Amino acid sequence: MDTGTAYGLRLGAPLNDLAQVGPGTPYGEVLRRYWQPVAKVEDATTRPVMVRVLGEELVLFRTRKGAPGLLHPRCIHRGASLFYGGVEEEGIRCCYHGWVFDTEGHCLEQPCEPDLGLHRDRVRQPWYPVEEQYGLIWAYMGPPEKKPVLPKYDTFENLADDEQLIVDDNGVGGGGPAELDFNWLQHWENVMDPFHVPILHARFSGNQFTPEMALIPVVSYEYTPTGVRSIQHRDLGDGRQLRRVTEVMFPNLRVVASPKLSSGQTNMIGWVVPQDDTSFRIFTIARDTDPDFLRKLRSTHEGKAWKDLTDLEHQRLPGDYEAQKSQGAISLHGEDHLTTTDQGVAMVRRMMAKQNRLVADGGDPAGVIFDEADAVVRIEGGNYFEGAADAPLLAEAVED
Repeated sequence: MDTGTAYGLRLGAPLNDLAQVGPGTPYGEVLRRYWQPVAKVEDATTRPVMVRVLGEELVLFRTRKGAPGLLHPRCIHRGASLFYGGVEEEGIRCCYHGWVFDTEGHCLEQPCEPDLGLHRDRVRQPWYPVEEQYGLIWAYMGPPEKKPVLPKYDTFENLADDEQLIVDDNGVGGGGPAELDFNWLQHWENVMDPFHVPILHARFSGNQFTPEMALIPVVSYEYTPTGVRSIQHRDLGDGRQLRRVTEVMFPNLRVVASPKLSSGQTNMIGWVVPQDDTSFRIFTIARDTDPDFLRKLRSTHEGKAWKDLTDLEHQRLPGDYEAQKSQGAISLHGEDHLTTTDQGVAMVRRMMAKQNRLVADGGDPAGVIFDEADAVVRIEGGNYFEGAADAPLLAEAVED
């Protein structure tokens, strides 16, 4: 008799406490306790734009005096969208009846009312605090009494004269489009899955990075005060060993050094920012002398960019996007069969659940900083070569 068939199959459910990000959801509340990048600095102009972050639709603009603002779009007067508003010196004017709001939601003017609104100070448009740093606009969307300081990262401090910060919101590391159309957790926990690299990115779809990355590593994992870290050891067979360190840092940072094996501490960090439960963007910052560094880092498929592949080539040469999106809009985590090589994924999920409990109990999640003196965060991720320092790489990195 046949056994193990799909007849009568009843599939499990997602880990929604970890995957969902809207207001009031367990991990959505964790994410709201940190500053989140929401746009590049140049995206905030005197033309309002809509941004979707953590399941909320918001309107972003920059006053004519240069201050960025992030407001709830539904005007508190009669509900017209501020997306159609006009930006002025101090704020944004609703197109319907002309009420003006500054970047903190204060009503400055009600032009149809006597004296421009005798009681305009009694109403306020919902808003979020924003700051500009490293070429990005950051928003804090959590409880005001829990607002932390905006962290800095040692990777991006003290630039050399010939270095610059490079900012990208087009999905570097995602292996697909700029807006990735599935649940963010499928990507973030993949950072703690080093074993997919020699299979997906080498054996299956051709050597997308360097021959060193095609070697199956010996891996150990550890919890850190701010997340989970993997330490991957590869014996390169020429007197050198590669120690590659990757990190996930709470609530949604990916610290992955160049897979083309730039030596030393990583020069880039990515933020996996959910737009909602089934879409996300990756905001990446890098420091380098080459302004095209991040563009050149993108993996190719037999020399072709992802966007140029045919449907048949996507099937024959799958990458991160195909593997992660094919798990479903939100993966059915309850159906997973985790093994020893999935230890990092299990650790991420356990630590996420711990942060859920901490926040629900009124505590502060991992890595939140309230003292400016502690604002600079140390990054450990990188590629570290040990042994014969002058030995060449096994082969040159794959060119774009």
